[in-house]
Amino acid sequence: IQLVESGGGLVQAGGSLRLSCAASGFAFEDYAIGWFRQAPGKEREGVSCIYTSDGSTLYADSVKGRFTISSDNVKHTVYLQMNSLKPEGTAVYFCAALYYTGPSRYIEYGLTHPEEYEYWGQGTQVTVSS
Repeated sequence: IQLVESGGGLVQAGGSLRLSCAASGFAFEDYAIGWFRQAPGKEREGVSCIYTSDGSTLYADSVKGRFTISSDNVKHTVYLQMNSLKPEGTAVYFCAALYYTGPSRYIEYGLTHPEEYEYWGQGTQVTVSS
C-alpha cells in the first residue's frame, strides 16, 4: 500500500502548483483521499478531500475558490490544483486515504479527523515566498 505525493516546490505568492498523489495497493474507489498540510509548530490541517467513487469534494474555508481537488480513477491519482497561493500556505502537504463508509462520516471526519485516515504518504514541501 502506497501513497506518493509529488509536485511540491518553491513558488511566489500568487503563483500556482499542482500536487499529485499516486495510490497503489488498495481498492482506490472504496476510499476518500484527503490532502492535509502541516506547518512547523502547527497541527495538521485538513485542506481538501474527494470521495473517488462519486467525486464529491470537501474544502477548508481557507482554500475555497483557490484550490481544486480532482481524481483520475484510471491512474489512481488525486490532484490538488493550488492557485493564488499565499505565504501562510507554506507547509508539508500530505495525502491520505480514508475508507468510505457513508456520507455522514465522510462529511464529519474528512477534513477534521486525520487520525481516522488509514494510509498516509510521506509528504511534499510547499514553500510560498512573499
